[in-house]
Amino acid sequence: MQAATEKDLSRELADLGERYPKLADDDLFVLWFLRACVTEDEQQAVGALTGGKGDKSVDAVFIDGETKTVVVVQGKYRQSVGVGGENRADVLQLAQLAGILGGESADFRGYCKSLRPEVETALTDARHRLTKRDYKLRLYYVTTGRCSDSLCEEARSTAKRGGIPAALEVLQGKQILLLLTDYLDGVAPPVPSLELEIEAGKAGSSGAVLQRYDHKTDIESWVFSMTEAAVSEMYKEAGIRLFARNVRGFLGSTEINRGMESTLNSEPAYFWYYNNGITIICDEAERKGRDGRDILHVTNPQVINGQQTTRTLAAQDRSSLVASVLVRVIRVPRSAGSDDRFEALVSKLVGATNWQNAIRASDLMSNDRRQIEIERQFRKLGYMYLRKRQTRSEARRFSRTHHHFMVKKEELAQAVAACDLDPVLVREGKEGLFEERLYGRVFPTGDPLYYLCRYWLMREVSFAARGFPERAYAKWLVLNFLWSRLGTGLRGRSSMETFRLACERQRSNVVVPLNRAADALFRAALAFFRARRGKGETAMDVSSFFKRKKLDHDFLRYWGGKANSHRRVFKKHLDKLEEALRSSS
Repeated sequence: MQAATEKDLSRELADLGERYPKLADDDLFVLWFLRACVTEDEQQAVGALTGGKGDKSVDAVFIDGETKTVVVVQGKYRQSVGVGGENRADVLQLAQLAGILGGESADFRGYCKSLRPEVETALTDARHRLTKRDYKLRLYYVTTGRCSDSLCEEARSTAKRGGIPAALEVLQGKQILLLLTDYLDGVAPPVPSLELEIEAGKAGSSGAVLQRYDHKTDIESWVFSMTEAAVSEMYKEAGIRLFARNVRGFLGSTEINRGMESTLNSEPAYFWYYNNGITIICDEAERKGRDGRDILHVTNPQVINGQQTTRTLAAQDRSSLVASVLVRVIRVPRSAGSDDRFEALVSKLVGATNWQNAIRASDLMSNDRRQIEIERQFRKLGYMYLRKRQTRSEARRFSRTHHHFMVKKEELAQAVAACDLDPVLVREGKEGLFEERLYGRVFPTGDPLYYLCRYWLMREVSFAARGFPERAYAKWLVLNFLWSRLGTGLRGRSSMETFRLACERQRSNVVVPLNRAADALFRAALAFFRARRGKGETAMDVSSFFKRKKLDHDFLRYWGGKANSHRRVFKKHLDKLEEALRSSS
């Protein structure tokens, strides 16, 4: 995966600009930042925007009830990254907001005098939560320009003196590109930081920690134990975002997961010995003591192995939590331009450490940028795209948007391969479609209509095959041939959109002739099988016959021959289908 560039950022802002044309570039930049760093819900991010005249550089106020956090953002967007220094007064104005929100009422009222009403309302709500409901404040100064280290430190110190729990972070230039890289890689919003509690040793002494530093790579590692309660607290605080770089979702009741549950219930003291442990990567890590606890403070952490373990431990409802688990934390330094090395290392770590629940070829591609792009494009059209292997209930549980349709990436791969490649490749197994030799041909674009036209055609062909066992073997050949005839009429975006909507809504003027055309094709395909299978002891069975390579070429010759009695019926219904699509467009 490549490090993000200025062009990638411009492309993301342009995409947002198409959906929100009234927003200025600075507002689009703040909106993108909220989506990349604060909330997955785009509508919530839009609702948090406050930028405009009379905002005193408060460009967004976001209130997160789950984490009890108030987020205030000030954004400065420049066309070139890292060009132009930030004004000291602007940065300190944001830092001083902590003291205003947590200070005297008279000072707050004075601050609000020249604010727009909607900004005043947002900050009044924020102040109430900060002073009365124990919320914490996070201030973000976000710029594509640059800030001096001394100014950043001065701003952070100013925010901390505000009298309420507050932290200020300045994200600038190259840090924005790193955040964009994570966003494009599906790690959005990230987990800012966590405090991992190291299991105490005998009689409350510090726990044993193995620490290793590699001078050649600047990679540092820690190995230690965490208690079941500490792991559960880690998941409670970070949630599912902790597993964004993991190649799978929660797999539910697999044999391995049931085994972990059994161990926790029957012999929890042995869990440490039986389990493979948890592997976490992070940008920074620092060991420190806090309230008598031994803590490893990690920045931007991601669990790349051990999601099933973490989720299983967190799901236990037991009065006595005595299990422990081995944890390995790996700090991998990152800087703009070094992301190729970072991603290569993460990919190898994932493959090397995930062996309890077997890794598939499709799993290894689940975090590919093309998959993430498809997921985001599908979401805009009301589709939930399952790019990671997980239970459907798990996917629904953590989706914050209502989706009308759920599509697995394996289904999409089968639809494209059957339509555009040799259909026998699909019969050889869907995992092969995710191997390097085919992956780029199966997923050549991020355009959702490219996939959805093929996907819905596959759905309708599958419907026509129901109730006829032999048709299941011929399905991919039929789909390939039908696409070769229908696909030429689905080249323009208008006709592709019409076809998608007609299939989604099951419009009879489209789906009825489509199903009848598919039925005629199935009859022809099975007649082709009977004519070509051979005779006697050497005759091929239906399963073996439709596994033959380049069968589509042989079928095409049969289709044009005199023995094919289904050509006229097929053409009649295909003509009706194409006329329905033209009239609907």
